[in-house]
Amino acid sequence: MATLATKQASSGGVRVRVQQFGRLLSGMVMPNIGAFIAWGLITALFIPTGWAPNEHLAKLVGPIITYLLPLLIGYTGGSMVNGKRGGVIGAVVTMGVIIGSDIPMFLGAMLVGPLAGWVLKVFDRAVDGKIKAGFEMLVNNFSLGIIGGALALGAYTGIGPVIQGLTSILSSGVQFLVNHQLLPLVNIIIEPAKVLFLNNAINHGILSPIAVEQAAKAGKSILFMLESNPGPGLGILLAYWLAGKGSAKSSAPGAIIIHFLGGIHEIYFPYILMNPRLILAVIGGGATGTFTFQLLGAGLSAPPSPGSIFAYIAMTPKGGYLPVFAGVITAAAVSFVIASILLKTVKQSEAENGLEEASAKIRDMKTAGTAAQTAAASTAAVNVRSKGEVRKIVFACDAGMGSSAMGASVLRKKLQNAGINITVVNAPVSEIPADADIVVTQKTLTDRAIASNPSAEHVSIDNFLKSPKYDELVERLK
Repeated sequence: MATLATKQASSGGVRVRVQQFGRLLSGMVMPNIGAFIAWGLITALFIPTGWAPNEHLAKLVGPIITYLLPLLIGYTGGSMVNGKRGGVIGAVVTMGVIIGSDIPMFLGAMLVGPLAGWVLKVFDRAVDGKIKAGFEMLVNNFSLGIIGGALALGAYTGIGPVIQGLTSILSSGVQFLVNHQLLPLVNIIIEPAKVLFLNNAINHGILSPIAVEQAAKAGKSILFMLESNPGPGLGILLAYWLAGKGSAKSSAPGAIIIHFLGGIHEIYFPYILMNPRLILAVIGGGATGTFTFQLLGAGLSAPPSPGSIFAYIAMTPKGGYLPVFAGVITAAAVSFVIASILLKTVKQSEAENGLEEASAKIRDMKTAGTAAQTAAASTAAVNVRSKGEVRKIVFACDAGMGSSAMGASVLRKKLQNAGINITVVNAPVSEIPADADIVVTQKTLTDRAIASNPSAEHVSIDNFLKSPKYDELVERLK
């Protein structure tokens, strides 16, 4: 038993570290998605094959992808490590990798931005309290300039060419999969990873940098759709709606709207966790959708974030709607058929369990005994807040934009209807405010939330859309 618990704790620790690394990658891209969309719209409209070709306006396309987007990523990465000073030095050093290569330096910016911020942070700690009064601004400015300049030179001469070579290797690998009709096999990895809440890391940290380079050359890229395709998740939710039972069946229609129209894919993850066999359905649907995209030559001009059908429509280049819709529809159809068959074989007693109970059962079976969960339960029990102590409730998810925003909205309305005046906000799990009294997270993220804010009371749920713990909180806080 001790050996089993040790192995489970180790696997849980690995999962957390992978999630943290993924959060770092996606955290540099997601705040700048609006800029990517702006570039995508300009590209789709004004390049020679766009909706409204315009040679003069199309001159914006190159500088935005070459300079603006990597600089924004480098600045964001540096600021994540060392605030505004880290952001400035991250942008300075990113300029070195940009000039040191001939391709868009998204991977380079993801590397040197946080690295430069960390180097400056080490220096700031070393001189903290040792600078004479009146010289603080002088030291701060010159230290950033000298260290930033030196790192930029190193990035220009060394890191830029290395990252360009690495990017070329990755692009060649993708092209090999495309040329040999093997790209659908990537969904065997992507779909299970999404359910473990690595979707943002995969999409924005790995696929998007390569896809943007492809889109800059061809006006579109299929890689934007490998992870973001809403079809597989739609098939799962439709199957629960038509073939499911209990609370899962009743909550599925609302989840469909949030997933397919709102683009919040995290909403369907608990439906798979409560019946892990359904991972076969999303793998089958994802692979089918990708095969259809590839067969018909589909592609998007920029990242569709969030992964809503409306974002797909906005990012589809001229003449590309049929291939895009075909891939989404076939993915949903295959996922629906497989999921329906699997749901029909569920035991009646298991099917009657509510979504929350079934999800909890699966999570307990998969991760019972982990040190992280033991610590989470202990911390949550110790930090329970009384009614008068609660002034702010924070919903946290991986990126702080999707499922947490949805959960915060649901609880905020319940509190307002009960006449309770408590602030409810959403945030990334790694940036939970220090003044949070109660933190609500999905179970797989609770240990990271505790590490981010150990003093708060932590509440773990499985479904941000519909959880009995919302009503429990409302009753407690009346």
